[in-house]
Amino acid sequence: MKTLLFISLIAFALLQSCMKGKSVDVIIHNARVHVMDDSGILQDAIAFKDGKIIEVGPERQILNKYSADEYIDASQKDVYPGFTDAHGHIFSYARQKLSVNLVGCKSFNEMIVRIEKYQSKHNRKYIIGRGWDQSKWKNNEMPTNTKLNELFPDIPVCLFRIDGHALLANDYLIKKSDVFNQFKNNSELNEGGYIISKTHTPPDIHSHLPIPVNTPTGVFVDNAMNPILDILPDFPESEMNDAILEVQDELLSYGVTGVHEAGLKQFEVQILEKLIEKNKLPLNIYGMLLPTKKNIAFAEKNGHYKNKNLNIRSFKVYGDGALGSRGAFLKHTYADKHDHSGYLTTSLERMKSIAKICEVNDYQMNTHAIGDSTNRIMLELYQDIYSIKPDHRWRIEHAQIVDPNDFKLFAKAGVFPSVQPTHATSDQGWAESRIGTKKLPGAYAYNSLMKQFGMIAIGTDFPVEFTDPFLTIHSAVNRKNSDGIPSEGYLASESITLEECIKGMTIWAAFASFQENQLGTLEKGKDATLVIFERPVNSSPVFQNNFAYTTFIKGKKVYSIE
Repeated sequence: MKTLLFISLIAFALLQSCMKGKSVDVIIHNARVHVMDDSGILQDAIAFKDGKIIEVGPERQILNKYSADEYIDASQKDVYPGFTDAHGHIFSYARQKLSVNLVGCKSFNEMIVRIEKYQSKHNRKYIIGRGWDQSKWKNNEMPTNTKLNELFPDIPVCLFRIDGHALLANDYLIKKSDVFNQFKNNSELNEGGYIISKTHTPPDIHSHLPIPVNTPTGVFVDNAMNPILDILPDFPESEMNDAILEVQDELLSYGVTGVHEAGLKQFEVQILEKLIEKNKLPLNIYGMLLPTKKNIAFAEKNGHYKNKNLNIRSFKVYGDGALGSRGAFLKHTYADKHDHSGYLTTSLERMKSIAKICEVNDYQMNTHAIGDSTNRIMLELYQDIYSIKPDHRWRIEHAQIVDPNDFKLFAKAGVFPSVQPTHATSDQGWAESRIGTKKLPGAYAYNSLMKQFGMIAIGTDFPVEFTDPFLTIHSAVNRKNSDGIPSEGYLASESITLEECIKGMTIWAAFASFQENQLGTLEKGKDATLVIFERPVNSSPVFQNNFAYTTFIKGKKVYSIE
């Protein structure tokens, strides 16, 4: 009798255990789970444990099959894989947060006011500002440093344009850098950049006839900036750390769980690693190294490098400058500057050398290419690696102005386009004046690029643009800015669908960084990196703000609105 009772108790305990189901950490249910796989099917619930997805499926199935330490009723909110910004600049944004914020200044005078307020508050030994954009000013002309020299004659002042490809320096900093002598004696600086001067005509004291004189304005573009950058002091590491964590918080609040960091120096890699080791930086970071001697030695020593959530297996190369500062390399001259067509900021010989380094070390080569000439040069260069390794996934970053005749080369060379849709809607007010009407069919052509390669990786290029992925969606799908301009959509035939845009920030971005087996879809065995959004994710013709309700990275809750 006792034996029978004992067996009955064991059976009951086993039954109770089965009824409770397998133990997991979290179950999200009553949700709209967008798996983002090829089927496109929505599910109701998802279970994950130890940072991995255990199962996605119908609500009753998940709730009956598993018991959880935490249950989240999503109230029919959208659940997506965590978004990835496929081209961002964490360190630039961190420095911008520590600098004078010049984003949105409507005049040079407003810049000066912001600088004076900043300095009265911080009293720094040097002044760095970021974000001015002369295209937003009435005269649309590059600034001069005359006022800076009057106000700040004894400390360095360096003000970066919004795209980071031009700066305005005061005379104190210019003299300290010896930039003019270096520019004269270094052909690379001369060929890959320029100094903006203005012409005036002072009287000749002997003949009293006017003689034209070129006077530097203080504006340096692309490689001409390098002597100044070489001596420009950086912010203290403690301040940088705090600013980086601010950037991370902002990204997580939007449901952005990963960034392809486009251009790292070796000391910046070390800063990231320190934060990761202290468990302060859970953000997934796919690092693109700048091709410096130290970084090349790092790649040769370490190969594909992974430290927890930091992955490094690519180099970022600057092919040309930016369109706004006329540094993008065009096949023809600029429509608003007929003696100028831009330039390569890295020589073709050097780019071939970097390509060989990437080939030998099995690293990805990701090249900044804005102008149609640079895009053509890089597409031809990349064809060599395609013959060796068809699945190389080498990328063109921006692919902003492409000759329509060259679109087919993206497929022919297996080149992955990495684009930023908000550039189209930010530039639409002045892009035509730079490149002319004839080049517009190949400008910001995200739909055409996607059709050629079959995928596009999508980012923002923050802090050039805002980190908000919903601005990205609005620009990509509706081809409008947040104010609904232009009403008919800018080059609207190049719009993509909502699903395509989200794929560009999830599974396609994962594929562009060799992480498709861990990230990008909500499938069994992949990282439990996902976001519950506060509002439905849609592509309304009128821009609507949206934010993360809860964000998880590898099963850990890293952000919650509550």
